[in-house]
Amino acid sequence: GMKGRRGPRVCGCACFSQKVLARCECCFRQQGKRSISCFVTFYIFLSVFVFVWFGRHQFCDVHSGERVPDLTDETHVQSQSPEDDKQERRTALEKSIYVLTELIETEKLYVENLGLVVEGYMATMKSVGVPEYLVGKDKIVFGNIHQIYDWHKDYFLGELEKCVREPDLLAQLFIKHEKRLNMYVVYCQNKPKSEHIVSEYIETYFEELRQQLGHRLQLNDLLIKPVQRIMKYQLLLKDFLKYYTKAGRQTEDLERAVEVMSFVPKRCNDMMNLGRLQGFEGQLRAQGKLLQQDTFTFIENENSILSRPKERRVFLFEQLVILSEPIDRKKGFSLPGYIYKNSIKISYLGIEDHCPEDPCRMVLTSRNIDGSMQRFVLRASSPEIIMTWANDIIQMLETQRNFLNALQSPIEFQRKEIKSLSLGKNLTTSPSLNSGLQPFSSASIDRQGLPSESSPGSSHVVAASPPATPFSRLPASAHSSRPQHTLGHCSLKAAVCDTVSL
Repeated sequence: GMKGRRGPRVCGCACFSQKVLARCECCFRQQGKRSISCFVTFYIFLSVFVFVWFGRHQFCDVHSGERVPDLTDETHVQSQSPEDDKQERRTALEKSIYVLTELIETEKLYVENLGLVVEGYMATMKSVGVPEYLVGKDKIVFGNIHQIYDWHKDYFLGELEKCVREPDLLAQLFIKHEKRLNMYVVYCQNKPKSEHIVSEYIETYFEELRQQLGHRLQLNDLLIKPVQRIMKYQLLLKDFLKYYTKAGRQTEDLERAVEVMSFVPKRCNDMMNLGRLQGFEGQLRAQGKLLQQDTFTFIENENSILSRPKERRVFLFEQLVILSEPIDRKKGFSLPGYIYKNSIKISYLGIEDHCPEDPCRMVLTSRNIDGSMQRFVLRASSPEIIMTWANDIIQMLETQRNFLNALQSPIEFQRKEIKSLSLGKNLTTSPSLNSGLQPFSSASIDRQGLPSESSPGSSHVVAASPPATPFSRLPASAHSSRPQHTLGHCSLKAAVCDTVSL
């Protein structure tokens, strides 16, 4: 208990120690003098006392008199009680509903902004008519925004509101409408053309319309809304997924929905950047699917002291690699864009060996008509970009190798493929990896006297010939002067990445 005289309450331990000292018949009590033997005797006694009584006597708070909880107390050992865990789940679920509410409220505002375009600008221009200099261009200005507006207003917003009562419906709402959301890809593909026209008349005709309609935002601010919205969905879904996971709910469908809404914006961004490419005379649609696009530092002549690094936006298609120069806004260009500089046909494309000392570096090669090799040294902002690009390029070159094998010996190729399938191998695994057939590199085709290429506008044909010599058995002179093979987890031989001609 607490003992002591008048004044503040003190710990009983302190009172007890004072009594011990008071009973000490040494010189400690004589005129306040202290001896070493007294102190030694006291501390020995105190040590024994603490040792004996430690398990039974709890420490006291001198000021409040309250018991200080022991660290081994069961109430503190338990990190979280079932009730606390239940409360955390409930809180996480409430936060997920807040995110869902934000999604719905911002959707209402989005539909309202789309209505300003469709029921404002478009309706007025249709009823009053457009100036002669805008005839035919109005469709380019607005693209398919009417289609986007109708779907969100008449269907999607209502479906989102149903998710407040049943949040589990949210994921499937995005998953089942993945194809429908491709209308945003179409809109973004047209967006650069729309920007060009709007920027030309934003201070004249469209400004007059804005004042007439009483809108606060300019037309270009409204036309960017669909681009911003398709990017926003994935962010809100990720937040919803985070809290739904903490709430202990099933998230498999939500993860798939986040995946879908990450892929659609990427395609939108790809198409928008592609629409800003200027100076390319060919048909972009004829180049196959756009696989990758990114900005690299380009070095034209690596061995030259005078060669300065340049910035290049590179587009990787199934049939072509396009190198373009970003438009410098400092030179008076108001809109972003890219000017075509060079291209490499995939049929002439190669990739050099990866350098571990420089993981951000990639070297593409292109075989010229005269047989010489042109090198394109590219440097990315991260090793991950290089790895992704290299693997996509290698996969395309492997596909070409399989195609050449099939042309070279179709019966043997078919037999190998059937055998591979009968062994239960994955369909995505290339059967030619385990076959004895080897592809022609551009160099080996030329050495055997086969037509390696024709004019750029004509098709490339590989004539039938005896089976090619395995690349590993070719003399050293037959190999490319620079090592070329796959990167990362791909385990293709050097021939895969040698320049191939169809």
